[in-house]
Amino acid sequence: MPFDFFASRKKAVIAMAHIGALPGTPLYDAEGGMDRLIENVAKDVEKLQAGGVHAIMFGNENDRPYQFKAPPEGVAAMTAVVAAIKPMLKVPFGVNYLWDPCASVAIGCTTGASFVREIFTGLFASDMGLWEPKGAEAVRLRRNLGRPDLKLLYNINAEFAASLDTRPIELRAKSAVFSSIADAILVSGPLTGQPADASDLHKVREALPDVPLFANTGVRIDNVRNVMSVADGCIIGTHFKIDGITWNPVDGDRVKRFMDVVESLS
Repeated sequence: MPFDFFASRKKAVIAMAHIGALPGTPLYDAEGGMDRLIENVAKDVEKLQAGGVHAIMFGNENDRPYQFKAPPEGVAAMTAVVAAIKPMLKVPFGVNYLWDPCASVAIGCTTGASFVREIFTGLFASDMGLWEPKGAEAVRLRRNLGRPDLKLLYNINAEFAASLDTRPIELRAKSAVFSSIADAILVSGPLTGQPADASDLHKVREALPDVPLFANTGVRIDNVRNVMSVADGCIIGTHFKIDGITWNPVDGDRVKRFMDVVESLS
């Protein structure tokens, strides 16, 4: 199934399939092991697809505390989880290994993903220290692995961090498209589950009217109409969970109610 959100400008909802903490991380469930990781993600994916989401993105949100470079065991485990779930997918999928652009691209290319999300550009002061993503290496890796079709979604204002680049957000977004060949621009709030500043979305939209724009965090049923009036789509994880808590399983009813609203906008 082609990933056509960019060409059609359809209001697109990409739902997060949060993988549990991977092997080697502090919160990894060694007793449940890989089988439980796969089982839990499969349950979430089933509910997300039944609710009508347009695409799914696999992420390792629970690999806290986060690192900038993915360890080999993490890359191997995430690749194995995505490969195990892939046969049940009915919609396009993407991946995001926090916070490593090259690992994300490598997993995306290997598993046959349609898109990758990451912080590819900029310089940030963050919870994890000084954040200097290696976006150019990731874009070259995409080419070297023979996947120039793999779409790269550039999150330009990182969660858990503040940009050390004093340029206005719209100029940073325009620059990322021009100098770093972003396929889409994502605008985030300060933390997972918190909404992006509405003025930031408007500024980026005005600066880049023809580039796909997604709200990356904090979209809920009560603000989705306003968000989608500006953005081409959104990425949702927390709002689809039981009680709106990031680490809970997906709530199928919440997904269906939200998607009913989105479909009424199309």
